[in-house]
Amino acid sequence: MTEHDDILEQAASWRAEGRKVALATVVSTWGSSPRPTGSQLAVDQDGRMVGSVSGGCIEGAVVREALEVMEGGPPRLLDFGVTNEQAWEVGLACGGKVEVFVETVE
Repeated sequence: MTEHDDILEQAASWRAEGRKVALATVVSTWGSSPRPTGSQLAVDQDGRMVGSVSGGCIEGAVVREALEVMEGGPPRLLDFGVTNEQAWEVGLACGGKVEVFVETVE
């Protein structure tokens, strides 16, 4: 079983318990990025997390967005890079760019 399988298994388990769940997936990277394309982070309604989309530098911002999506917000594509003010705020100063898609798990 891979790390990816573990993340999806945990997300499914949370859903089976009746919890709201969102899944964040790295959909593209450019230059230096902390995690490769396909990396995932599952978040439940209480902010529990499994997996990683950045090795920690943007997880807080991704979790905030995931909580909004779980509360009825639309799926969203997040863009973090060194030219983005939020990237510096959340600590993505590695010189690259990462795009993360956040959606609910039904």
